[in-house]
Amino acid sequence: MNTPSLALIFLLLWSPLRGPAFAAPVSNHPASTPQQALELLKDTALPDSSAWWPNIKLPLFVANLKANLLFPLKIYQGSNTNFCGYAALSYLPLQDDPLAYTRFMLSLYTDGKASWNGIQFHPSPEIHRAAGTLRFKGILDIRPADQLWFLVLADHFRSYLNFFNRRFHPGAEDTFWAAVSYGKFNRMIRQLFGYRVEALGSDLIRPGFDDLYEYLRKAVQSPGTTYLYVNNTYLHKKNHNKFKGSFPTHFIVLNDIHRIPGETDMVNIIYWDYGGRTLRQVSLRFLKKIIFGVTHCTPPA
Repeated sequence: MNTPSLALIFLLLWSPLRGPAFAAPVSNHPASTPQQALELLKDTALPDSSAWWPNIKLPLFVANLKANLLFPLKIYQGSNTNFCGYAALSYLPLQDDPLAYTRFMLSLYTDGKASWNGIQFHPSPEIHRAAGTLRFKGILDIRPADQLWFLVLADHFRSYLNFFNRRFHPGAEDTFWAAVSYGKFNRMIRQLFGYRVEALGSDLIRPGFDDLYEYLRKAVQSPGTTYLYVNNTYLHKKNHNKFKGSFPTHFIVLNDIHRIPGETDMVNIIYWDYGGRTLRQVSLRFLKKIIFGVTHCTPPA
């Protein structure tokens, strides 16, 4: 087996992604800590190679897990993939229970299968062969643990988007096979982590709000995590006034929202978006156009 160079592992741990990776917000009541997860990773004897995952190199796998535990805000779905829903989902265990996440990943590596919250994951042979082989996906190319995590979630959880794409094949990470509908996203959070989920929205029709600012302000000030299901194409456009109707494509975590003094429609928002947190100034009118769903999830006591 070829051993990855130290330079690759260094790149995996430290490579900058789009946007600043500020210190991760601390959960109000985390079930475990990153230090506990790092201790488990250090104390677990892992085979140099896995019969289950023939294309995963152990040094890169361990370095990937360490990077996620040390810098949880930098987890990234890769370039030109439909893994964004699973990357957004990863925000929760990496903040609230990194030990459970690490235990699950180590079980997958050593046994080829694992369980979480009573859900049994038995990846298909295609997934076993694919993890570690994805290429031309940016930093995801050298993050085999993230490849494994995203592929296993996509292989297990299905939605109506999988009607014609039920099995993995090379390149499926770019298709509806890997896509996450709004209902599937909320269902994964509820079933996998046992969170209480309050969701308003859909894949096609934007929800109505009597007062969007107050709704979002109360959500971010309540215990738990608030996701926005948005049309990401327009979130990153420089000219927000040039808006055309489209569909939601992205999940982001809303960390904070404040009105701009003296302005009735303008707000500052801080959000996490795959690789870092961002401060943006937008209008409430614009937010209403891009938001297709608001999900607030609270961890179990």
